[in-house]
Amino acid sequence: MLLKLEAGDSRPLHEQVAGAIRRAVGEGECVPGERLPPARDLARALGVNANTVLRALRALRDEGVLEFRRGRGISVALGADRRAELLDAARRLVADAAHAGFSREELVEMIRGLE
Repeated sequence: MLLKLEAGDSRPLHEQVAGAIRRAVGEGECVPGERLPPARDLARALGVNANTVLRALRALRDEGVLEFRRGRGISVALGADRRAELLDAARRLVADAAHAGFSREELVEMIRGLE
């Protein structure tokens, strides 16, 4: 898995790491069921602290993108590829709406109106 962090990205590092892993899953670089390298190896490859990577991995677990299994490591969850794509699209939508001056509540109402 080849992950890169954008130098000009102003988001916290753990969010950048989570986004990079999410993109790798969404683009099929990591497939459901595949094990991820240990957090220390990812941290070394990205040039960040291992705790930063662990924080990103926990966030992705909470989103349902990753599964943690004792003794088996961390793997990509089943259906995570589609979920990762949708999460990225939702984040972009929220950011675009905020840039256009809409609140999250207004965005939710717009989405409800689509049903």
